Amino acid sequence: MVREPLTEHELRRGELLGQALRDARGQRSMVEVATAAGISTETLRKIEKGRIPTPAFFTVAALADAVGLSLDELRRTVATGQQSPQHRIPA
Repeated sequence: MVREPLTEHELRRGELLGQALRDARGQRSMVEVATAAGISTETLRKIEKGRIPTPAFFTVAALADAVGLSLDELRRTVATGQQSPQHRIPA
């Protein structure tokens, strides 16, 4: 079975997911968040950089929990491409 290549939309959504998680992580280290989510630091790095544009649901759920985002909030953030007000970094 050959996997269909991801569309531009799917790739962009993966980038937005990574950005949202990176923004929500804030000043916490990758090691701290990855450990809390039960994944490797390298996996977190790849997700944040958009190199894993379609991570498994339970990985996303664990990361959202580790950074204090609800799945609804994370979905809205990715859908709109904007940070939620409570996770914006002040200018």
